[in-house]
This record gives sequence, C-alpha cells and structure tokens, in this order.
Amino acid sequence: MKALHNLRLIGFALAGVILVGTAGFHFIEGWPWFDGFYMVVTTLTTIGYQEVHQLSPAGRVFNVFVIIAGVSLLFLAIGSLTQALLEFELTSFLGRRRMEREIGRLSEHYIICGSGRVGRSAARILVGSHAPFVMIEQNEAKAARYGGDWLVLVGDATQEETLRQAQIGSARGLVAATTTDATNLYIVLTARSLNPKLKIIARASEEDAEKHLLKAGADSIVSPYTFAGNRIAQSFLRPHVVSFLDTPTTHLGLDLEIGEVFVGSDSPFAGKTIEGSRIRQERGLIVLAIKKEKGMQFNPAPDDRIEPGDYLIAMGEPAQLRRLEQTATAKS
Repeated sequence: MKALHNLRLIGFALAGVILVGTAGFHFIEGWPWFDGFYMVVTTLTTIGYQEVHQLSPAGRVFNVFVIIAGVSLLFLAIGSLTQALLEFELTSFLGRRRMEREIGRLSEHYIICGSGRVGRSAARILVGSHAPFVMIEQNEAKAARYGGDWLVLVGDATQEETLRQAQIGSARGLVAATTTDATNLYIVLTARSLNPKLKIIARASEEDAEKHLLKAGADSIVSPYTFAGNRIAQSFLRPHVVSFLDTPTTHLGLDLEIGEVFVGSDSPFAGKTIEGSRIRQERGLIVLAIKKEKGMQFNPAPDDRIEPGDYLIAMGEPAQLRRLEQTATAKS
C-alpha cells in the first residue's frame, strides 16, 4: 500500500530529525545529550514547555529549522496514517463485496463448515481438483487468514440465513467439519431441511454421535480418531497394503490417481463389456470396480457389461483419467 510506504519514509525522516536535533543542541549549546533529546521531543510535539536552557542566537536559528522540519513531518505522518486507514477500510469493503458476488454466482459447489484441520484438508483437495467451494467460518480472524486464497463466508453455519448466503440450494455437497459434535448435528439438521437432495458428510469425534448425525440427515460420517487408529494398526499389520493405497493420493514415486467416471446413456462405453471397451488396452487404465445401483462389483471380469448409470472406478495417470471422463461423457 502506497500510504504505508510513505508512512515508513516519514518515520525514518522523523527519527533523523530527532537525531540531528539532539546532536545540534549538544554541540551548538553544549547541553547534555538527554536535555537535547528532551528539547527536540517537546518541540516536535508542540507541547509548549519552556526551553530546557536559555538558547543562544545560533541555537534559536537551529531550533527554527527543527520546528519547521519536525512539525511538517508530523502533519505528513498524520495525513499518511489517515490515508492508510481509509485505504485499508476501502480495500476490506471492496474485498468483501467481491467475495459476496463470487459466492452468489456459485452453483454445483461444495460447502465446508469449519476451517479446522479437517476442513482445511478437504479444501486443499478440492482446490487440487479445481472443484468450486465456499468455507463458512464463524471466527473472523480465521476467516481473514484464509480469505485471500479461498472463498470464505463469515457466519454461523447452524443458521439458515448463513447457509442460504452460501447458496445451499444449488450446492452439490456439504461438509460439517467443526470441532464439536453438537454443532455439526445442528448444521446437518439445518442443511437437510434447506436442501433434501444435498450430499452431507459430517465429522464425528465421539462414537455415540455417529448415529445421531445419521438420523439428522448425514449421508456418511467421518471420524478422524477412528480413522487414525485404524491407519496406525494397519501400518503395523499390513504396511505394503497401506503403501499401495497411499500411492494414488500421495504420489509416492508414481503419478497415479483413483477416479470415478460416470457412464451416461449416450456414452460410447454404455452396453459394452470391459474387454470391448478397450479401456486398459488403449488407455492404460485399470478398472478396479463398477459401481452399480445394486452395489459395488469389484475386480470386474472381461465379459462384465458396463450399463448406463454405472460408475467406473479406475486407476491410472491423472491425464489418462481426464481423457476417459471426456470420452465417457461424449455421445456415441
């Protein structure tokens, strides 16, 4: 900000005037260093105390220049500080208005309630997948911390008005990721009443809270502590399995990813078998499973048929998965 830059320069200039004034009274009048410093401070602040010691003609001439330079710099400092405050307030106001407009244009997005570790982790994954989302945070300091990078709405996610501002009616999913189960329960209840078709995932700290969150309308529950405990045990018992499952998400030496591809009625894969689709031969992807309406079909056989409405769970390089998604959505 230009005003802050000017304010720093004026501050250095004022410090210079104080140093020069103190040295001037010391060498011209022979005063002690502290008396010279005290004289400069009372002069610059225009308090109007009498002179520390009687000034000589040369000292009075020198003091005139100290007064002109110091008082001028003080007025400039006050002006620059006022300008900096106005610019800050104006920038904050315009930034909030811009963010409100961007949130108002959201559609088919995700809502993350809470900017804790769980909420931030979910946000980073969505950013990496270029998925639109808005985060709701009640604490203004936390909201300001992440508002420069993400769309952040300051408010209480348990309130209907806040969720409406987050465009819950056109949202694709919601994450209740605050640190308390009671708050997440209220969020789920409110969100489900506003959008019955919304996919809701809730964070649960206590085991007893899971059933209440499901009854309130959550589609699935994630317990960070249960997940962490299971992960630790599996790392001891099946370390190579854990390493394999980490590969598509953490890129441990391999650029792999697991994705899901929807097969529409007009898709060129609809009605074909796994072998007939030539997904592995021509695209280098492994079809791990087919999600059908009746359930998940793991490790499909070559003659298993892909039907419209299925989801292909495939693993491969990200670019290959993107091309598969484009082909699957294209009309045959």
